This record gives sequence, structure tokens and C-alpha cells, in this order.
Amino acid sequence: SGLLSPIEGTAVKMLAAGECTKADLCYSLQETVFAMLVEITERAMAHSRSKQVLVVGGVGCNLRLQEMLAIMAQERGASLCATDDRYCIDNGAMIAHTGNLMFANKMDTSIEKSGITQRFRTDEVHIAWRD
Repeated sequence: SGLLSPIEGTAVKMLAAGECTKADLCYSLQETVFAMLVEITERAMAHSRSKQVLVVGGVGCNLRLQEMLAIMAQERGASLCATDDRYCIDNGAMIAHTGNLMFANKMDTSIEKSGITQRFRTDEVHIAWRD
């Protein structure tokens, strides 16, 4: 990835030179990635005029990310909803629910036309059930 490749190249050198510790590198990476997630979440909230953030999935268990999202939400006059850890482990239920909503709204894709778009922009998704 564009974020991890530079770290892989310099981390060994920095550690060997005693410029930082593994804990320093991990903390810095976490803060950078979480800051990016918070920024894109804030942009999505502005785009959708949302006043709520729901953090889910495996990363949703991380209390530091929840803290950063809560600060951003509070600054926007919004609220953060962090799900119980039992629901943060696997996104299967959320994917199934989205599939059910799509089916109910007659949105289907044939196997031949389906695929994976790794860099799919969430602001380009048509959500028929929210019109």
C-alpha cells in the first residue's frame, strides 16, 4: 500500500540506528492511519449531512479510534455510536443487511458484471433506499 511501503523501507534502518523504538513506530502509524480515517469520516458526514457516526468492524474495537472520532463528532455537533465488541469482529452481518436492502430495492448485479473495486469511493455510491 502507499502508506506501508515507505515505512517498511525505513523502519529497519531507524530501529538499527536507535532513532526510535518499535512502539514508537507502531504508535505513529496508528495515529496517522486513524487521523486519515477521521478526516475521511468527517468529509463523508459533511457530504451526507449526517449528524451521527457509527463505528463498526474490527477496527471499531479500538478505543483510541473511538476517542478520535468522538472528538471530531463533538466538534461538528454530532454523536458517535460505537457498537458492542460482539458486533465489531466481523462485517458479515452488515454486508448481509446491505444485500437485503439492495434486494428489497430491486438492485441486483449479475455474477458476470460483479467484481471488486478496491479503491471504490463511498461518495459515489447510489443508495436507493435513502432517496
